[in-house]
Amino acid sequence: MSSRIAVIGTGYVGLTTGVCLAHLGHTVTCADIDAHKVERLSRGEMPIVEAGLSDVLAEGLASGRLRFVVGAAAAVAECEIAFLCVPTPQGDDGSADLSYIEAAAAEIAGVLPKGAIVVNKSTVPVGSTKVVERVLQRPDAHVVSNPEFLREGSALNDFLHPDRVVVGADDRAAAERVAALYASLGARTIVTDPASAETIKYAANAFLATKLSFVNAIAAICEGVGADINDVVDGIGSDKRIGSAFLQPGPGWGGSCFPKDSRALVKIAEDAGYEFDLLSGVITVNAQQFDRVARKVADAAGGSLAGKTIAVWGLTFKANTDDLRDSPSLEVVQRLLASGARVVAHDPTVPTHRFGVPEGVDLVGSALDACRNADALCVLTEWDAFRSVVAADAAAAMRGRGVVDARNLLDRGAWTAAGFAYQGIGR
Repeated sequence: MSSRIAVIGTGYVGLTTGVCLAHLGHTVTCADIDAHKVERLSRGEMPIVEAGLSDVLAEGLASGRLRFVVGAAAAVAECEIAFLCVPTPQGDDGSADLSYIEAAAAEIAGVLPKGAIVVNKSTVPVGSTKVVERVLQRPDAHVVSNPEFLREGSALNDFLHPDRVVVGADDRAAAERVAALYASLGARTIVTDPASAETIKYAANAFLATKLSFVNAIAAICEGVGADINDVVDGIGSDKRIGSAFLQPGPGWGGSCFPKDSRALVKIAEDAGYEFDLLSGVITVNAQQFDRVARKVADAAGGSLAGKTIAVWGLTFKANTDDLRDSPSLEVVQRLLASGARVVAHDPTVPTHRFGVPEGVDLVGSALDACRNADALCVLTEWDAFRSVVAADAAAAMRGRGVVDARNLLDRGAWTAAGFAYQGIGR
């Protein structure tokens, strides 16, 4: 059954949610405060790099089931269900800042149709449904938690083929109405209370971050004892109780969710009277990984970074996205710059002038351009295009022969044969 839906906020989560719900047959109005962005989206221009999403956006606009407006009040006037998909940035104490959620709720409170459901889709602390209820002051409106589990780079697939749909509400009928939006996907639906739904989201991200920090710590041990992390991961990942997902070593984890949500969960635990030392350790290990990779680059450049030119391949926090938020690549780059290096970088989705790239980084148009007269090369994002760079061509362009492959992406044998001193992670 089709529903009339409003989506407040057209960031990564809101835009994916809006276009995908329209794809499922619902009538969706998406709202944003940025008039220029609304105009672009209304023309079918996708503002983010996300595989397949442009096609679904075009489909929704052509069908008439999807439209974009300025302002939350304009979006909810005739809706049955309103999704709040606004930012929840990290506060100074590590907690999530709910000011955007509260502002959105206040804006729609007076125009929300009678009996409408308001859904917290953003990642919000435990108890946030009560916060929205308090701001709305609408006894006739139910507030529901429906956390997202989208991975950047595969968001469309994750939305349309979810492992589970989680809905948390005090009112069973409201929960079932929200769950029904996803009925055609055939996914397992978990209906629970709001606090449990909100905790599920944080716990899931914290566990994935834990796996990443764990494998990077094991990689460090592998380097010390002469083991190969690829074989170790193959061995432990074959255990069904463990699984191989999120056991890929790298320069550290980052992005718009893991760092913010991990620190927020530590704060949530602290407020609840529990010292979450395990998760605090996970965060510490991640920061250590940034330092370890930077030290590897210094070794590759001859022991010191002062005055050295370092070629960097990849700046986004992962491949197949243009997102630089809390990118581990940038964490490493900042350390290289602080040690006196000149950084010349290339990323397929980062133009030669881009807000968010640290001052002092020279952006160039190709991987080989980054290598010109470089003393060492560091691979920081796992773009497939980097695999196809011929090692001999890089050698001809570079001054030095040190390579730090922080994603274990390159063919070690080919690069070694070309005269490079190759360093991977855990190898």
